[in-house]
Amino acid sequence: MGWTWTSRFTAVLIVVAAVVVNIDAEAAPYVRPPARKALSFWGGVKRKSTVQQVHVSLAGPKHMRVSWMSTVYQNKPPVVQYGLNSRNYTFTAIGKSFGSYSFLLYESGIMNHVVIGPLEDSTSYYYKCGVGLEEYKFKTPPGVGPSVPVKFAVVGDLGQTGWTESTLAHIGVSNYDVLLFAGDLAYADYYQPYWDSFGELVEPYANARPWMVTSGNHDIEYIPLFVESYRSYNLRWQMPYMESGSDSNLYYSFEVAGAHVLMLAAYADYSKGSVQYKWLQSDLDKVDRSRTPWLIAVLHTPWYNTNHAHQGDGDGMKKAMELMLYEARVDILVTGHVHAYERTTRVYANKVDPCGIMHITVGDGGNREGLARRFRDNPPEWSAFREASFGHAELEIVNATHAHWTWRRNDDDDSVMADELWITTLSAGLSNCVPVKPSVERSFKSESFRVGKGIY
Repeated sequence: MGWTWTSRFTAVLIVVAAVVVNIDAEAAPYVRPPARKALSFWGGVKRKSTVQQVHVSLAGPKHMRVSWMSTVYQNKPPVVQYGLNSRNYTFTAIGKSFGSYSFLLYESGIMNHVVIGPLEDSTSYYYKCGVGLEEYKFKTPPGVGPSVPVKFAVVGDLGQTGWTESTLAHIGVSNYDVLLFAGDLAYADYYQPYWDSFGELVEPYANARPWMVTSGNHDIEYIPLFVESYRSYNLRWQMPYMESGSDSNLYYSFEVAGAHVLMLAAYADYSKGSVQYKWLQSDLDKVDRSRTPWLIAVLHTPWYNTNHAHQGDGDGMKKAMELMLYEARVDILVTGHVHAYERTTRVYANKVDPCGIMHITVGDGGNREGLARRFRDNPPEWSAFREASFGHAELEIVNATHAHWTWRRNDDDDSVMADELWITTLSAGLSNCVPVKPSVERSFKSESFRVGKGIY
């Protein structure tokens, strides 16, 4: 049967419609799920256990710090019992109770910190805190070594919303070794019961793997003449600052596998000649890239940001410290603050530089303030990927030269990988980007630099 004019015209329309639909489907932008409400914790949590808000953190080579809030005062030091088998605790460690603290009309429970060890690398331990009956279990990270693999979960600006729960669930199944937190933890904003509810919300994750945190602007909570800065943060989230030669819980460093990690304070004095600045100089001088070839920095306020939100907030710290970190050949600098995800190429002094630092903003953990949806038009060459969605990132250091970075968007309750790339460390000798001292004249080999997915 031959084609009539009508049948031919109909067939053409069908083909054109199919092509248009296909093109539209391919070009359609990602549609973000709607916002989710803040979790209802007004008045705090009502858990009956005498041991609450349990979390662990690294406390120097082969040691961990176990922290928890007690609701019952005991006139004796806190104790952690632990061992390799459930309910069979062959070791005991005694720590220090930091007592309770007051914050206007609020009175906290009693915060306890106990350092345990020495511990075996990559080993699961069962433990019990104080007089509590509940048993917990954590896994130690791998030991320090240039080719030892390690996996970091990376998050910022977590807060306490329905999206926070989604982010935590995705982190929980990622099989990470250590979590890096780029500041703004509980979003308590002076209402202290929110610190308690946050501690309970993250406990199932933070009591099983070490959480290494740094502070953000929502963690300051300063009231002149009444409350000093970071009272709640410092009491609850004690980090290994003394173990790393720092005088402040707000900035410190630690080592795990092949990585030396700097946790810096964006809201403490960072000016040249400040205590933090001098500590950073001293800490960088001790880094041995043959032992820890990867050098990572974490702080709260981005130095490179194409979002309309918080433009220029990190400029002061960038001006003071960028050259020092650049000359030390920091590989990756992770920040939060801006409630969106953005990754740069290697950059220094606002220009693409093969010896520069890759800056990554992960302030998209799930906070109640919502997403920063507006990015600036015509982004500079150094901005490689950006998206305003909630999610978390993962950094898997595979060996002494290569690592795999992924950012996973919270697509409803699914974790969808939206950005990934392989990264080569600057200490690998592949790019002529050897660390130098400020007094040494720098001379870098000119090389091609690829933007987008691939290896930097």
